[in-house]
Amino acid sequence: MRPGVSVVLCCHNSAQRLRPTLEHLAAQQAPPELDWEVIVIDNASSDDTAAVARAAWPADHPIELRVIAEPQAGLSYARHRGFHESHYDIISFVDDDNWVCPDWVRLVSEVMSAHPQVGACGGCQEEVCEVEPPAWFERYKTLYAVGPQAEAPGVMTGLWDCLGGAGMSIRRSAWQRLLDRGFEPLLSGRQGSALTSGEDIEFMYVLRLSGWSLYYEPRMRIRHFIPAGRLTWSYLVRLRRGGGASTVGLDPYSFALLGDDLSLKETLRRTWGWQMARTLKSLAQYRLKLLLYKPADGDFNLLEAEHYTGRLVELLRVRKLYAQRIREVRNTSWKALSSPSGAAQAIRYEGAVEQA
Repeated sequence: MRPGVSVVLCCHNSAQRLRPTLEHLAAQQAPPELDWEVIVIDNASSDDTAAVARAAWPADHPIELRVIAEPQAGLSYARHRGFHESHYDIISFVDDDNWVCPDWVRLVSEVMSAHPQVGACGGCQEEVCEVEPPAWFERYKTLYAVGPQAEAPGVMTGLWDCLGGAGMSIRRSAWQRLLDRGFEPLLSGRQGSALTSGEDIEFMYVLRLSGWSLYYEPRMRIRHFIPAGRLTWSYLVRLRRGGGASTVGLDPYSFALLGDDLSLKETLRRTWGWQMARTLKSLAQYRLKLLLYKPADGDFNLLEAEHYTGRLVELLRVRKLYAQRIREVRNTSWKALSSPSGAAQAIRYEGAVEQA
């Protein structure tokens, strides 16, 4: 695979958001010796996403833009299609509402070339709101994938450090090695209007468990356009419940990061029954608080109640698969032979759920 950067946009009904995203990509100030391309994955769209993409890209632009149809709905399916269609050794996933900085492609190439042990890198996002954001937005904007992803530039060393999916740039050889060893994701990503998530965290955990590092470069800046419809309290509540559901699919990877040298208590913590009891306890705690007063927009207790409600419903749905998935990740062939973190044993699983 040739050196260069393949920018992949996974789009589902993106006709109204896509034009400024492509305009920022077309304005890249990449050096002439750097090869790169832009691929739009039209993921089961029912609008004019494909036509808008072709019309938005300048006909005389020296960089190729390709539009590829992926009929299977789901972000993971779209990303896998982008992986197979790309031509270069670095794949940079940019969302349809992400406006990248003018030197995005150059910085991605420089970071990944300078750090061969890095499997993925990412940058910093700042919000661009269509309307004046509500008062609660500043407190919860990390749920919108806004802000820095680490305290300092460089390799991310915290046990639960992860990169978000927007602007996530992956080394092809890292991904290919996982596929060659039989990796299949447990999370499929958002499908249509459903607000489940977690597939980005899943992939970051998998990269780290297979021996790769993650890298944060704040000079890689993205302006994240947030439309008015997503700046409502009802949307954030749905988003928080979807995130809670996704933590169940992340459990097997979180357990793997904690290591396999288990005490009896830790072994019990990794059972469906223990997690169900703990989730019920947490949910009851927040629901009880909400019974004492009428919650208003911005209420932290309501968001946490939705988080644990989503987790509870998903635990019930996968009850028969829960232990099997934990065994599959623990015994998988794609994990690195060495322990991912010497500090893992000192950290209880409770932190993993909150981080996810």
